[in-house]
Amino acid sequence: MHQKSITFLYAISVIVPITFAIRASNNMLATTVPLLVKYYFNFNSAEVGLLSALSSLGSLIASGLLNSRLNAVTRRRAFIGSSLAYAVILPTYYLAGPVTIWALSALSGLSLGLIMPNIITAAGLVNDKKSRERILAIYTTALSLSLILGPLIETAMLSTVTIPWVFLLFAPFGIIAAILSFLLKFPDERKTPVKVRVYHNPGFRVAIYNNTAYSIPFAFIVVFAGIYAKTQFNVSFAVATGLYSLFYTTSFISRLFLSIRPVEKIRTITAFSILLTALGLLMATLTKNLMLFMASLLILGVPHGLTYPVSLISISRSFKSEERNVANSQFYAFMTMVTIAVMPLTGLLAQAVGLKNVFALLVPFVLFLFVLMRRDITSMEKITAEVS
Repeated sequence: MHQKSITFLYAISVIVPITFAIRASNNMLATTVPLLVKYYFNFNSAEVGLLSALSSLGSLIASGLLNSRLNAVTRRRAFIGSSLAYAVILPTYYLAGPVTIWALSALSGLSLGLIMPNIITAAGLVNDKKSRERILAIYTTALSLSLILGPLIETAMLSTVTIPWVFLLFAPFGIIAAILSFLLKFPDERKTPVKVRVYHNPGFRVAIYNNTAYSIPFAFIVVFAGIYAKTQFNVSFAVATGLYSLFYTTSFISRLFLSIRPVEKIRTITAFSILLTALGLLMATLTKNLMLFMASLLILGVPHGLTYPVSLISISRSFKSEERNVANSQFYAFMTMVTIAVMPLTGLLAQAVGLKNVFALLVPFVLFLFVLMRRDITSMEKITAEVS
């Protein structure tokens, strides 16, 4: 069996299910913990944002300071250990109180910081450029599928159980991830550590600007969209979590398209994504009923589906194989830093001006990053041929 077949089989049997299990359960934590602390522990918006940022801070420490500095053998051990720890942490949220929820959020963030970058690296191990980008698209499609089905599963659960029970019922996802962690492939790396100046690489900067332009509104949407829908339109908890499936459905369709038809011109697709993000945010600001808000989530799902895989492809085109673990770890760490900053800041903004107005305030930041990104795309295109 030739390399492409082996790689595709590996992606379907290992990368897709472990990605699904981790992302579905992690997204459940990201969207459900805010509802838990808001309506069970009486946290205000600023506290909700700070708690979410704490989890991201744990991911930043693990991915940026630990994962990027470990060799392949040690990193594999840390990955397996973190996956086993995550399987224990997930159901423990059922027992959380107003104090222990802070510790659990920090621990879950630390474990995820050692899990996610390594899955990204495993998805990009193929040497052939076209096959590598197709596998990366399959990986991100698995992310989107988990984000569609996860909220639907949770909505079904919340129709019969209370929020704390959801953490117990999602425990099998953590167990599946822990089992599959033993099968994930790690790259064969040189004994001498590779020095990579990631921020001097225009392909890395393009990935950062592109993903930040969406991560800023996405971080806000994940934490506060459910609260916004409940307070603005008086929906149930089940509907509030179910709304995320609309958002992730168009995201999934976008990523499925990329897995069938790989990206050719990054310049065109990034422009489309960022401008659509601005449109969706403006629509969410102007909405006066639930149906229009649902439509804005459908629109915002498209750039969510396109942005992340295009950023990963930008990195894969701009770095050699032995450099990609460092680049992926630093990329994940930087995006986590953005999330850490955005969650408490948008929580404070929501306290000051209201949730609806925050959508509008995010638009100028998105357009500014678009301008910065366009300056580096030309330089990135020049180095792509050398790496590929």
